[in-house]
Amino acid sequence: MSDNNNPLPLPSLPEWRNFVAATQQSAISFDRARIIDTPGLQLDISAQRHSPELTAAAQALLDARNFDAMRRHLLEGGIVNPSEKRAAWHSALRAAAPVGPINAERQRMNEFIRKADSERRWRNIVHIGIGGSDWGVRLAVGAFGYAGMWRQVRFVANIDGHAIEGGLAGLDLRDTLIVMASKSFTTAETLENGLRALERLRAAGVEDPYQHVVAITARPETARDWGIPASHVFRLWDWVGGRFSLWSSVSLTTALAINSDVVAGMLAGATAMDHHFANAPIEKNAPVQMALSGVVNRSVLGYGSLNIAPYDFRLAALVPYIQQLEMESLGKSVTLDGQPVGVPTGPAVWGMPGTDAQHTFFQWLHQGSDGAPVDFIVCQNADHQWRNHHESLLANCLAQREALLEGKSHSHAMMECLSAGMSHDEAEALALHRTHPGGRPSNLIVLPRLSPYALGSLLALYEHKIFVQGLIWGINPFDQWGVEYGKVLATGITRELNGDIPVDAAHDASTRHWIEQFRNDSAKR
Repeated sequence: MSDNNNPLPLPSLPEWRNFVAATQQSAISFDRARIIDTPGLQLDISAQRHSPELTAAAQALLDARNFDAMRRHLLEGGIVNPSEKRAAWHSALRAAAPVGPINAERQRMNEFIRKADSERRWRNIVHIGIGGSDWGVRLAVGAFGYAGMWRQVRFVANIDGHAIEGGLAGLDLRDTLIVMASKSFTTAETLENGLRALERLRAAGVEDPYQHVVAITARPETARDWGIPASHVFRLWDWVGGRFSLWSSVSLTTALAINSDVVAGMLAGATAMDHHFANAPIEKNAPVQMALSGVVNRSVLGYGSLNIAPYDFRLAALVPYIQQLEMESLGKSVTLDGQPVGVPTGPAVWGMPGTDAQHTFFQWLHQGSDGAPVDFIVCQNADHQWRNHHESLLANCLAQREALLEGKSHSHAMMECLSAGMSHDEAEALALHRTHPGGRPSNLIVLPRLSPYALGSLLALYEHKIFVQGLIWGINPFDQWGVEYGKVLATGITRELNGDIPVDAAHDASTRHWIEQFRNDSAKR
């Protein structure tokens, strides 16, 4: 991530070999709770491997990767994305006293919101963005607008025409604001959907449709050239990755949909987690401890995936948010200098809110041959009046976590079957099916309640965890060249489908067949 980082592949480091050995000799403790208090949440890492030897080996490994210097480099805006020669300074966007340009943009956004609110304007908002320009806003609006808002918000991300068709259907377009969020303002999905929105605005008789469009981008001049007035263009910066852009003017939609206090609260919570990450000792540093457990589970124990289980209906969009954050950041297989990493890196991330998840895939988590570590996330206090609902939710979260940790032995299953009146032979046969292996790792993250402050802290926790994992693995968590390559190929295939250029003979046989098939079908219509 800079010249200060040790780029050597992990297997060549003696500190890594010691870390692996300490992991293999450690275990999950069943008799002591290990809980880290942070601003906005508590992290319980009791169900992760632990020993004094592993703690010492982890510290040595972090030292070998120059953790202290690299953490400072990240938080002070140094170049930590070497392949694009950029900082990843998203923490600057949420500082309590941000630098001049950031503060000016924040004030511009707040003034736009105050004016719209005072005029009771824009009863409908259509947020057009994809990936990092979409998931964070969906998450915040879902978390804090679940019970209803005076403005209706719809999200359009996919290039599938059904997405924009449904996003605009039935709206009074004369009172609709289109928010286009694209860092580069060249994102194909966002621009195409924006064009369809403009066409609909014109068809609805809107005299100046561009007055109904806002752009959020790192290339404001491109948005202005597109036709959007300067007063409706809000700036991002090149050093803000798309999946970290929630802290920027991308949250305009959140503030309009709910209020500016939600955005301010999330910024404050994330800033508090930044300070915790910067200052807490390693043993009590929540992002570092989550990262170390993640490396243990993926690179030493061989778990191929990570399950996210938020026990809060309002956090349904947290799963794809973290999925993008982790998999786009950690889906790498070469070190900073291009050598093979030599160990498994970023796990597949998946999940669903509990208790829906229990009726969908928890069987696989408990008794499947592979299993997966789980991040359980729960709010200690609910924001509704039905106490029995919340107690049942809490009980289910704790019970599933305990069952994954402790499992059920064959003798315990036998005793249950015999107590139910079965014969010994019947009990023996069924007990084999009722046995759980246990010992499956998990984290428990407890928010006091789902406040903007707590959610901001939670998201920053995962951001910093990912940075530390990338540092240990020696990879760059801030680029995404695999995605870029697919975009380049799609551009050429689009031209072939349109008939603008001949079908490239270099395509594989299957791809060439379907390009020709789809192209012929299109020509007949």
